This record gives sequence, structure tokens and C-alpha cells, in this order.
Amino acid sequence: MKRLTKEDALRLIRDVPLEELGRLALERKLELHPDKLTTFVVDRNINYTNICWVDCKFCAFYRHKKYDDAYILSYEEIGKKVEELLAIGGTQILFQGGVHPSLKIEWYEELVEWISTHYPSVTIHGFSAIEIDYIAKISKISIEEVLRRLHAKGLFSIPGAGAEILSDKVRDIIAPKKLDVSKWIEVHETAHKIGIKSTATMMFGTVESDEDIVEHWEHIRALQERTGGFRAYIMWSFQSANTKLKAEFPNIKKQSSNRYLRLLAVSRLFLDNFSNIQSSWVTQGSHIGQLALLFGANDLGSTMMEENVVAAAGMANKMNTEEMIELIRDIGEVPAKRDTAYNILEVYR
Repeated sequence: MKRLTKEDALRLIRDVPLEELGRLALERKLELHPDKLTTFVVDRNINYTNICWVDCKFCAFYRHKKYDDAYILSYEEIGKKVEELLAIGGTQILFQGGVHPSLKIEWYEELVEWISTHYPSVTIHGFSAIEIDYIAKISKISIEEVLRRLHAKGLFSIPGAGAEILSDKVRDIIAPKKLDVSKWIEVHETAHKIGIKSTATMMFGTVESDEDIVEHWEHIRALQERTGGFRAYIMWSFQSANTKLKAEFPNIKKQSSNRYLRLLAVSRLFLDNFSNIQSSWVTQGSHIGQLALLFGANDLGSTMMEENVVAAAGMANKMNTEEMIELIRDIGEVPAKRDTAYNILEVYR
């Protein structure tokens, strides 16, 4: 298959009928996954703190330290959440928080070590690039040292959170205090270099153009070419309720299902070195989440036992294991429970 150029991607986004995009993306997906296994993971999103100094305009979750509802979870609270996850057969915690202004590397080491010691069967998929970068700065050590020290304590992989759109002109508007594109790439490339895999994400629907979206894809495709360290690509649409960005840009519109499926299909065609692409049912709802499987996605993502960040912005979709199995079977594919590394744990034929 000929590698798509930026111009190819823009033409597909703008000019090709949605039905044809779906057909092309499904064909490509089946080339990579001919067994028609569609995977999902049973996990829990644990936000260890909502305290954050970065003030992203698109976020309704963060709080400053002085707020009454600001928190840092205790080990006891975290342990209870992990035990509830284990009780339903969960295997992973997506562990991230706000960018706390004063917590240093030793605090994170102790936390990761405590979780991995007390719950060795649970995979820790945690800490976004901006958290890693800030821990390095406040601790006066390198990004690589942060990653090596946390890896030694039990950190398994890192999420792609904080990517938003990998275009500095967009980032300067929606999150001016956040790390720039080159630093996000550096964190993930460093993680890949020392054996920590990660995911690549994209949040669209703020102030970006089609060109900015394709620039984002170019960045992650190029890094994947260098390292092969991304396990999956995940994209979702901006949820605007309760955010400063919506107040500042009242003309920002809710992204349509057509737009989501169109971008998803083109991402499957453009990101030719990504095996796994997730459906974002959390922001799109179960129906479009299911339809995404016919537009290039081969993974239904997480059962998301707990989700706080998107919910704070006004979206609260839920799904359990049985519902995921039924959605996958309903389109003629085979449901399979996986772990963080995409190893198949159970197939539901």
C-alpha cells in the first residue's frame, strides 16, 4: 500500500464520501486483523489528584490547591479503587492526575511501588507527558531519569494524554502553559528508548484546522517509524461543557458523528504503522463507538469503571463487559478481552 501524503489525507478528509472512507478503512483494518478479533480492556481510571497549575482552557476537571474540592487520594482510597477493579476481573489502572505544583519524584516512586507491591497483578498505565516533564523539572533531574526510576518501581506504560493537537499554534491557544510539541515527542521517544511503550492520542474539535490534524498524524507516524513504541492510537472529540475555552470561543461547535468517523477512517489509512486504533465510545456513545469498528477501529477501548475528566465536561457514557461483548458480536466480529500490551486474555466466541 502506497504511503499517504499530507495532501492525500486532506483530500480524503474533505472530498471523499463517508461511506467510501468507511469501506477503505475497514479493508485496511482487516488486512491487519484478518481474524476479526475486536479487543477491549477491563480497567479503571484513577485520578490521584485534581490539583493542577496548568489551567488548560479545555479542562473542567482541574482545581487549584486552595479550592475546597481539591484532593490528593490516600493510599487507602487508591487501594479500595484497585480492589473494586480486581473484583470485576480488571487488569489495568489508567493512573494520572493534574500537574501538581509541588510533588517530586520520591512521592511518585513511593506511590508506584506501593501499588505494584500490594497489587502485583494490576498493570500501571500512567502519567502523561506533561506530568513526566514537570516531575523532572521540579525534581531537577532528566526526563529519562524520571522514567527509569518509575519504571523500576512498576510503571508499565504511559498514556498519550496531553497531546491534544500536536501543533504549537493550536497549543498556544488552548493550553499555553502546557509543554510544546517537541517536548511531548521527547517524553514518548525517551520512554520508548528505555522500553516503556505508550499510546498516541488526539483531541479534536477546538480551534484546529484540517492541516493541524494531519500535522499531528505526521508527528506520531514519524515517531512510530523511529521507535515502534506506540501500542495504539486513540482520538476523541472536545467536550465543551464547563470549560473556559467554550466561554472564550462560543462559536466552537459540538463535533458531529460524521466528523468523528471521517477522521477515524482517515487516521487508519494514514497511520499505516499503527496496528491498533481504539474507538472512543466514552465521548461518542455506544452506538457510534460500535460504528467506529466499521471505520477502522479494532479495539473498543476500556470498560472505564471510573472516568472523571470527560464527565466533568458534561459527558458520562458507561459500558460494562457484557455490553461490549454484545456490541462487538452484533457487527459480526469476535470479542476478546486483552491486557495493556494487547495480549489476548479471553476470547468470547
